[in-house]
Amino acid sequence: MPITLPETLPAFEILSKEGVMVMSPGRAAMQDIRPLRIGLLNLMPMKIPTENQFARLIGATPLQIDFQLIRMSEHQSRHTAAEHMEAFYRPFAEVEASGDKFDGLIITGAPVETLGFDEVTYWDELRRIFNWTQTHVQSTFGVCWGGMAMIHHFHPGVHKHVLPAKAFGCFRHQNRLPSSPYLRGFSDDFVIPVSRWTEMRQDEIDAADGLVTLLGSDEVGPCLVEDGAHRALYIFNHFEYDTGTLKEEFDRDTAAGKPINVPANYYPSDDPARPPLNRWRSHAHLLYGNWINEIYQSTPYDMAEIGR
Repeated sequence: MPITLPETLPAFEILSKEGVMVMSPGRAAMQDIRPLRIGLLNLMPMKIPTENQFARLIGATPLQIDFQLIRMSEHQSRHTAAEHMEAFYRPFAEVEASGDKFDGLIITGAPVETLGFDEVTYWDELRRIFNWTQTHVQSTFGVCWGGMAMIHHFHPGVHKHVLPAKAFGCFRHQNRLPSSPYLRGFSDDFVIPVSRWTEMRQDEIDAADGLVTLLGSDEVGPCLVEDGAHRALYIFNHFEYDTGTLKEEFDRDTAAGKPINVPANYYPSDDPARPPLNRWRSHAHLLYGNWINEIYQSTPYDMAEIGR
């Protein structure tokens, strides 16, 4: 089954060419089923690549998805055309006032990770969103800084710690709980792209009530944490990255003269002159497909019942 996207959204044409099943809202309305409503709260400055990455993953499932884009109410994007934001994004204040509910919500990372949470200009509104998810969202998926912020909000004893050097590259991770439905089909050992200046620590996660680490790495720490009481998953690394995303970050920082290491275990023989290989794509589809399936199994048919 397809993902429903506006025909004029760049992702519609891009995913269509990749073979992902996409459908216009008009065509979707003709089908006698209820699609899953999945929101993307996009905190990244470059909105369109992030839209494509997440739409690609959740659009690969066998269910019809109504994909909706959400932005912070007051924060204005400086890196994406105002026309794009006006055409495709709803400010959270409008979503909140409408009373709309969602089967799933993805909260992305943001390039503010070295700031204290309360130093981020939209922190108060984001905390309101975290609380709103408990009554209006069946399952929330916090990604990278979005996951760090959400886990800290609900578990103040779990802190964000600045690293002495950027964790940057593709690192081996271990499946810590193979029985988890979110890890159905996962290997015992696999690679995930990592790009962050901060970390969450396993001892603080272990000390918090109700948190279970599903994926972790001996090199870069905990990766995927389940918070059953808040119907949330928190992932601190980037399964959604395209093959060239780390290369783009490396090339950008190199061109700007910023100190940056060659991303570890990314290029063949760690040689930036060679094309990188994607070694995480299959597990990315597994994780997001499993998440969508778990939402489908648990969400009420009557969306008014979500959060009750």
